[in-house]
Amino acid sequence: MSQTPQKWNWAPVLVLGSLWGLSEAGLGMYLRQCASTVSGSVMTGAALFFMAAAWAISPRVRTLALMVALAAGFKLFDALLLGLPVLHGAIGNPIFAIVMEGAAFALILSVVSKSVAGSAAGQGLAGGLSALVAVNLFPLVKYATGVAPCVTGTSYPLALYYAPIAVALAAVTVPAGLRVGAALASFERRPAALRWLSPATAALSLGALALLRLL
Repeated sequence: MSQTPQKWNWAPVLVLGSLWGLSEAGLGMYLRQCASTVSGSVMTGAALFFMAAAWAISPRVRTLALMVALAAGFKLFDALLLGLPVLHGAIGNPIFAIVMEGAAFALILSVVSKSVAGSAAGQGLAGGLSALVAVNLFPLVKYATGVAPCVTGTSYPLALYYAPIAVALAAVTVPAGLRVGAALASFERRPAALRWLSPATAALSLGALALLRLL
């Protein structure tokens, strides 16, 4: 989707990862037990937006690994605020989803040709395929955390039931994320600003999450 730069631009990735972590906690702040209807699909679309933006800045697997680690770290901080164990369904299952989203995005990027991914339609296709792989992997969460995925009234996993919504959202959010990331890449020319902006964003995001839980 873009050429690999000479150096790893971790600073804007830290900003994006912090915002992703905050959005995960914000979207799921009322989900103490299980996902609600399309909420998981919305989170999948949001996750792929942030990962696509980070990829546009620094197209490396370790970029995605850092993004996943940051988002998962916010969920662990949320567990501390809520007094919940790590393997609780509201913590462990979302962390598993985050990891699967990162793995799915990396997988699709490795098989989609640059010629396809260079167009808006190709980027949308990559987003939709990433979401499709991620939601189909999510039911395996019961083997990782011991907590079964949320289901519909017919015992069908919500992640699969609302998969078309996740795919449709990701087909839009991935191209959008790539464009946002390309715009953020301009901060490479402002290293002094990034030295304070990146940690400040992380700290403010953690503070905002703590404030949300106090309200």
